[in-house]
Amino acid sequence: MQSKLVIFDGNALMHRAFHALPPLTTKKGEPINAVYGLVSMLLNVVENLKPTHIIFCFDEKEPTFRSKLLLTYQSQRPETSSDLIPQFFKAKDFLRAARIQNYSKSGFEADDVIGTIADSLQSTDYSKNKTVDRRPSAIDEVVVVTGDRDILQLVDDEKNIKLFMPIGGLANGKIFTEKETVERMGVAPNQIADYKGLVGDPSDNYFGIAGIGPKTAIGLLAKYKTLSNIYEHISEISEKLRSKLIEGKESANLSYKLATIVRNVPVKFNIENSNNWNLVSEKVLKLFEKYGFKTLTARIKALAKKIEDEKQGSLF
Repeated sequence: MQSKLVIFDGNALMHRAFHALPPLTTKKGEPINAVYGLVSMLLNVVENLKPTHIIFCFDEKEPTFRSKLLLTYQSQRPETSSDLIPQFFKAKDFLRAARIQNYSKSGFEADDVIGTIADSLQSTDYSKNKTVDRRPSAIDEVVVVTGDRDILQLVDDEKNIKLFMPIGGLANGKIFTEKETVERMGVAPNQIADYKGLVGDPSDNYFGIAGIGPKTAIGLLAKYKTLSNIYEHISEISEKLRSKLIEGKESANLSYKLATIVRNVPVKFNIENSNNWNLVSEKVLKLFEKYGFKTLTARIKALAKKIEDEKQGSLF
């Protein structure tokens, strides 16, 4: 049986669930809709993708290195709802009950922790600047579950890293390999940071180069492949576009740094223990009773039985 690690982008999925579902409360009147949506997505993924290993990654509340590079990074975003904030604690209570590991690192986004864990066998130790072996060869496939398109830059056919993105809600999703990424973004996964260096990302409040839009950026990267190579061949580019590139070079380089997912975060993780999850542990069932998750309790029991039946069937 091939091993499959599924990494969930906890923050992105919690926000998605919170805004996708109507208000829902526990018996005590505490908001719980985001946790309900997160668990529902987890069950869908387990049933359809059949992971052997599961990990969740979350943001920390402290500012990241990106906020130091650009003080206005994500500053236009509204404050997180007071109804959502306490649900992160409840979500992590569920993960502990289900024996699902979750990781985060102060100074970095969940994207960076995901990138570090998902990356190939050879990586660089962020603190010691040396090459180390980070991902055991026992993991045959990695799938990242997120609604964040930035993480498409991690997709790599050779390393068998894919992305599963919810489409149109919480129940359905789409697998992205390199082919689907190019169809969606217009550039290859390893060009996404270069692309955002040129066009920026208003959702994160950085803007690339003024006057350069997606069509121009895609054309430049089709010819020159990387942002740095565009500048190495700046003399070949038409005068009008060259002027924009020269004037916006500092902003382009900053935007590129902000867009690039760090893949060498000094986070301690134990991937061997990520296959010990148990969705129907006594602790999970008690927690679901506390949260009032009657429908999810029935779903989770049915799924656990299905998984066990499939395991037994594979023995014969």
